[in-house]
Amino acid sequence: MGFSRKRVGMDGKSRYTAYYKDARGKERSAGTFGNRKAADRAWQKKEVDLASGKIGDPRRGRQTFYRYVTEEWFPNHQLAATTRQTYTYLLDRYILPELGPMRMVDILPCHVREWTIKLQQEGANPPTIQRCKVIVDAIFTTALNDQITFLHAGKGVKTPPVAAKTRRIITPDQFDSIYCELPDNDMRLLVETDIESGLRWGELTELRPRDFAFPTRMLTVSRAVVELNPKFHPDGGRFLVKDYPKDEEWRQFRVADHLVDKLTDHIKTLGLGPEDLLFGFRQGDGPRRRIPDVLPDPATLGRTEPNEKGRTYPHGTPTAYAAGRCRCRYCKDAVAAYRAQRRSEGRDQPRTPRTVDTDGHVGRDWFRRNVWLKALAGAGLGFHVTPHGLRHAHASWLLAGGADLQVVKERLGHGSITTTQKYLHTLPGTEDAAVNALARIRGGGGGHRR
Repeated sequence: MGFSRKRVGMDGKSRYTAYYKDARGKERSAGTFGNRKAADRAWQKKEVDLASGKIGDPRRGRQTFYRYVTEEWFPNHQLAATTRQTYTYLLDRYILPELGPMRMVDILPCHVREWTIKLQQEGANPPTIQRCKVIVDAIFTTALNDQITFLHAGKGVKTPPVAAKTRRIITPDQFDSIYCELPDNDMRLLVETDIESGLRWGELTELRPRDFAFPTRMLTVSRAVVELNPKFHPDGGRFLVKDYPKDEEWRQFRVADHLVDKLTDHIKTLGLGPEDLLFGFRQGDGPRRRIPDVLPDPATLGRTEPNEKGRTYPHGTPTAYAAGRCRCRYCKDAVAAYRAQRRSEGRDQPRTPRTVDTDGHVGRDWFRRNVWLKALAGAGLGFHVTPHGLRHAHASWLLAGGADLQVVKERLGHGSITTTQKYLHTLPGTEDAAVNALARIRGGGGGHRR
């Protein structure tokens, strides 16, 4: 309950200060007035505003953006581990250096607008600026709801447009070219399972035999694994298994009979139990450089580009690798053969084999560098395809083959059918029917009709 307190000034005049209690019961002033009636109206209004949620502690708005984000917003914000890792990088790299020193109450839309322009000038690409703006908007939305600020500084501030790229989908023939370049049967089965199921990488590498109902050929997707920096992992590890995939819902779908047969043989051959990883990483079994039985004659390979001293060396020699700093296949093979010979003669000791930091899961980056990029180079497609592109290909192939749109949506775990529709007509040649129809209407396209 508020009240007014009379006080007499040095001039002998009476004044009345209005008091009320905030949400935490702390006594606060609502101002000083010349009569009790005005003071009573002031504290009564403050109590009404407090009851309707319109009053916050004005001192909270005077804290810096850095303090609010690092001590209040970020620690108490519900985020997935991978999202928290990404947000930490973007905050430290792009957001806090500019907005951090400013007081929350002082940040206006013009400041956010200047910040986005500065990021552009410093070379940040539009998608990065857009992601940073999403974080800033989330911060000010929470600050506004918590009555720390009374203005959303990000509202109305636009970011540079992000150009929508044309999705390039590999054809079945192109996939076969990549498949043939994979190093072993385990990697071939992993990639074949990917293209046949359309799973995300974290779902694919977390598969275990118990996820398959082999008599009915049904696969249940109930978990996903994410790869983290150890400081963001609850136990300081590198891989974190989540009991739900990205869409936070389990899903079931049938897989092809031939794939189930291959997976059954794979499980039996390796003696995998229900809880073992279907595609586990085995230390020491990764791809190794294969030295050709016969090395080409360096005299037939030409010479390297001049080094800093202007000297050139014959390709396919250890000297070209060391002094010429050439990293072509022939020079690498020559060095590998030289080192192997020295080890076989006992003149060098084999170095300690490198180990990969893993709990048994196949890491995305390891797979990309050691398996995928090498297979892609060997296939010689002429354009880049990511492992995630196999998921896109799965959706496009299904739709091009006449699969129902809703069925494809449920197989992929899309939240909206609009996302699935983007894969319609993405395979090369799907526009031929429309072009041919236009040519037929125009009579074969033989000249312009008047």
